Amino acid sequence: MAVTALPVAATRPVSTGHFVRLKLRVTANGLRGATWKIILFVLGVFYALLFAAGGFVLFMLPGALDSVRGYGIAAALGGALLVLGWLLLPLVFFGVDESLDPARFALLPLPRRTLVKGLFAAALTGIPAVATLIATGGLVLGAILLDGVAAGLAAFVGVVSGLLLCVALSRAVTSAFASALRSRRSRDLAAVLLAVLATLIAPLQLVVMNGAAATDWARFAGAVTVVGWTPLGAPYTLGADVAEGRWWAVPLKLVIVGVTIAGLLAWWSRSLESAMIGTAAGGGPAAVGRRGRALTPTQRLLAGGLPRNRFGALVGREVRYWWREARRRAGVITFAVVGIVLPISISMSNDDAGLTAASISMIFVGALAAVNLANQFGYEGTAYAANVVAAVPGRAELHSRVLGLTVYVAPIMGVVAVVISSLAGRPEWIPALAGILLAAYGTGLAAVLPVSILGAYAMPDTSNPFAISSGGGMAKSLYSFAAMLVAAVLCAPYVIAGLLLGDAWLWAALPVGLVYGGAFYALGAHLSGKLLDRRMPELLQAVNPRH
Repeated sequence: MAVTALPVAATRPVSTGHFVRLKLRVTANGLRGATWKIILFVLGVFYALLFAAGGFVLFMLPGALDSVRGYGIAAALGGALLVLGWLLLPLVFFGVDESLDPARFALLPLPRRTLVKGLFAAALTGIPAVATLIATGGLVLGAILLDGVAAGLAAFVGVVSGLLLCVALSRAVTSAFASALRSRRSRDLAAVLLAVLATLIAPLQLVVMNGAAATDWARFAGAVTVVGWTPLGAPYTLGADVAEGRWWAVPLKLVIVGVTIAGLLAWWSRSLESAMIGTAAGGGPAAVGRRGRALTPTQRLLAGGLPRNRFGALVGREVRYWWREARRRAGVITFAVVGIVLPISISMSNDDAGLTAASISMIFVGALAAVNLANQFGYEGTAYAANVVAAVPGRAELHSRVLGLTVYVAPIMGVVAVVISSLAGRPEWIPALAGILLAAYGTGLAAVLPVSILGAYAMPDTSNPFAISSGGGMAKSLYSFAAMLVAAVLCAPYVIAGLLLGDAWLWAALPVGLVYGGAFYALGAHLSGKLLDRRMPELLQAVNPRH
């Protein structure tokens, strides 16, 4: 019997358009039947448009005022801050939207170049990318107002290349940093990397503040020129170069930006393969803890202090998870870096900053520590079902989770108080700053605990600790700002008392802060514990990634 060969229809090659359409479809499907996700998405669009409009005006204003010098400063420093924002904000606040999880493409016969191009194009269709393009569009209009269409065309090319740089940098660094955090052998290197990246923004801020205050324009212009020749500011200064007659600088800066983007995409391509496999380079199964190995310092510290009951087991589990689980570890490391760098940059940029200014920055640090628990149940996902089946009391659940986090953040807050006091040359501030940190941490926990129950959301099933589901980035940022706002309001009487009592407050602040923050935490944990007892099934459903 003869076999008839049937014609086989040729399959179309996968293009970047397929990834873009898939990204939009996944995002739309994720919003179906979830009112809170739709609300968060709309809020995200609204705030993105506000940012875009404000940035457009700020970038365009020097050109409208016919200030070539001002336009160059705004383009170089504003563009550099924008690039650093794309680098740091996903690590600190928003996360990275991985609607298209690279791990889901692992079994598909896709060339790595096709996958990188597709995911890169899909990332360019997100709200942050569109908002950035609109904001930097002010540079194009400003260049046209300054020197005509030619300068505007150069600025347009720079704005587009700058957007490509921002997205490539954000994706490459978060992917590589995620791989580092998945391997406990390289977590110290990852922590140092994030610290270096985070501290880059502080010197740039100090240059702007000190330059504006001293008005030493010759020296300030030199700093601006240097920034303009780095990958951070090169794409955004093309219009300024044309307006000032430096046509020769345009191709050189385009080469700098092009080489940087190519290098970042190559770096992302290598780390992307690790993300698809699910292990970090140099890590693997050997990185998983084995029976009989030496205890960590934290485990030795707690080994004899935890009660041998259910609560002790819960606390021990949380202490281990906060360092072994990549997402939680990323939160602790990020808090350590931001909690130290931000107050230092504030104190260095203001020589006249007193105890009140330092206390206000401590409120931010204490509240930021509490924000780590804003989606505490989302970290576990369906694994939380074990606690539901075991009927763990709500208050015991929350107390154990708070204590597990406090083991790590309390020493960091102590270091912050000592460092800031030492930099100010006022060691007597240490008790006062420690007190405001404790007060802000307690009030922040009181605000975060009920939010973590009512506003829990599922985390994507991925090994990237910075990945966020659709709408999760907006939720994370809203929870962060809400906790800081509540902590600031509740700590206002504490700060006012420091102003009224003067030096007597320096030593009274520590015990008062401990009692003040502890009282708010106890009240918040009591009410949230009852709420958790009533909403366990709904909470489990909310943190299910497949829901």
